[in-house]
Amino acid sequence: MMAAARGASRWLVGLLAVVLAGMSGYAVFGSWRQAVIVSELAEDSANTDAYQQTAYLVSWELALIQATMREPDGEERHQLPGVHRQAQVAMEHMASVDTEDRELTAGIVQAHRDLKPHITAYLDLLDERDLAGAESRLEDAIEPVTTRIMATVLAEQRHHLTDHTEKQSDGQDESQRQLWGNGLAFAVSLIVLVGLIRSSRAHRRQVETMAATDPLTGLPNRTAFAARTGRALAEDASHRRRPHRPRPGRATVLVVNLDGFRDVNDQLGHRIGDLLLIHVGRRLKDSVRGQDFVARLGGDEFAILLRDAEPDIGETIATRLTDAFEEPFVIDDITVDLEVSVGAATAGPGEDVPTVLRHADTAMTAAKQQRLGFRRFAAGRTEDSNARLTLLGDLRRALDTGDEITLHYQPKIDISSGTLAGVEALARWRHPVKGPISPGDFIPVLEATTLIHRFTHQVLTQALTQARVWLDLGHRIPVAVNISTRSLLDPGFPARVAALLRQTGVPGDQLGIEVTEYSIMSDPNTAIEALHRLRRLGVKVSVDDYGTGYSSMTYLRLLPLDELKIDRSFVQDMSTDRGNRALVASTVELGHNLGLTVVAEGIEDAPTLAALREIGCDLAQGFHLARPMPADAITHRLRHALIAVA
Repeated sequence: MMAAARGASRWLVGLLAVVLAGMSGYAVFGSWRQAVIVSELAEDSANTDAYQQTAYLVSWELALIQATMREPDGEERHQLPGVHRQAQVAMEHMASVDTEDRELTAGIVQAHRDLKPHITAYLDLLDERDLAGAESRLEDAIEPVTTRIMATVLAEQRHHLTDHTEKQSDGQDESQRQLWGNGLAFAVSLIVLVGLIRSSRAHRRQVETMAATDPLTGLPNRTAFAARTGRALAEDASHRRRPHRPRPGRATVLVVNLDGFRDVNDQLGHRIGDLLLIHVGRRLKDSVRGQDFVARLGGDEFAILLRDAEPDIGETIATRLTDAFEEPFVIDDITVDLEVSVGAATAGPGEDVPTVLRHADTAMTAAKQQRLGFRRFAAGRTEDSNARLTLLGDLRRALDTGDEITLHYQPKIDISSGTLAGVEALARWRHPVKGPISPGDFIPVLEATTLIHRFTHQVLTQALTQARVWLDLGHRIPVAVNISTRSLLDPGFPARVAALLRQTGVPGDQLGIEVTEYSIMSDPNTAIEALHRLRRLGVKVSVDDYGTGYSSMTYLRLLPLDELKIDRSFVQDMSTDRGNRALVASTVELGHNLGLTVVAEGIEDAPTLAALREIGCDLAQGFHLARPMPADAITHRLRHALIAVA
């Protein structure tokens, strides 16, 4: 449509030139003067078009950059490089057609070119899940430059439009002076000029509309939603200053996220995913009231602005939304079931648009994690979020320094002989200010971010390095390391393990990987493939905390396992609880029938160890046998024959 508008403008200008060229001979000077004016109009129109195109692309580019903050791996991330290049090309074209302001346009082109390293750094920070750093880079480096570029471009656009209008007026005056000899040419020229003005205005309105519209769903985009919400907040603030005026209703923002949308893209393809988003947008609009404002923020995230005297209406609307998604979507004869997670935040005094959106997004994330469907933001939860972000920053620094996170090793004892059969590596973190921090406090924080990959690599490196030390001392002590779901399902994980084995010179059978039933069952196909690749390296595979998950016998038979570790909750009471003893005994029998070694965790007294010996359990771990200890303590015991290796 934009190309058609520009084509219409060029056609009108050409028609005007033809009409003026046919003016009568006695008005040659007037015709020449009119032709000069028309030529200048055409140049100003081209300049205006160039600035309009530049403004549109820069606005689109900023919208894509902002969208990646919510969905770092979303489709906007993949569109961004192309739009950035288009914006740069548009600016260079703008500079080439605007011969009057070469220095100014050259500065705009260079400013946008200098923006690229900041965008790259911003995306890198998102990849590292450094949201605070990414937001700082966005607010301090990207948005100010983009805003400055937009302001300059729009100012120049207005300047050229003013020149354009003035030259139109000159053309009309010249035509009036030549009316006695060229009335028909004047009338046609005037019609063409009016058409050119309307085409230019329509083009400008179209650009503004497109810059505020999501191209896929046709809904308002993040920029439009932020603008509408900003006006609502301004009205709220005005009412607080003048309480006698009628109140339009407090602003409440709902952030809606589709549960399981990534699976749709992965399994059915992006075409079905895009069609699904279109249908979702329509269903959201049909599920809210006429006065509610629905927008797509990016990816599979939508937002709704409510204006009500009673903010509790947010719960009513959220219930209506969740009910609406009980009906499946049918796309190309494919039935897709989706649920939504909704977070709500009502704007408080002095809060701006980013704050309200962030609060609603925080509530949505909590609703998704806890499978609540809906949750309203409560200020008290911000403190927990801030504490978590602080801990995450400290963890990142600890991984950078490399000396705060160390390993202790808990022996695995052969029950029948009492000898050392291996050790389990357990991470310990000593904070330089807070002192020791429990793994139960920091491991879950790591597992929720991509930092878990760096952490796992560091733990594996330390464990294999220590295994190499023991091998050099003549002790073959297999070392087991716990692996998170994120790491196990990472396609590159087996290759990194192989590289570390080569680097340290440790045989694969001296490394054990302990994974939970949940890790395997969350994506069985990917997990089984990863475990097979690890087994080909000689690495031993153990299912940790067995009995607390939900794995089926079928998967247990298909998995390339070497070991089952019975969870401590079954072991601790087995000497006094006949039911637990029966469960442990049946698990030992099952493991032996599958050709697996069976390990019991949480041995805290001699009767429990004796009961395990009676039912034929292979290995044991627990404080009764040995607490986790530094590697030097293990080495000391080996050197002084305080412990024997099986």
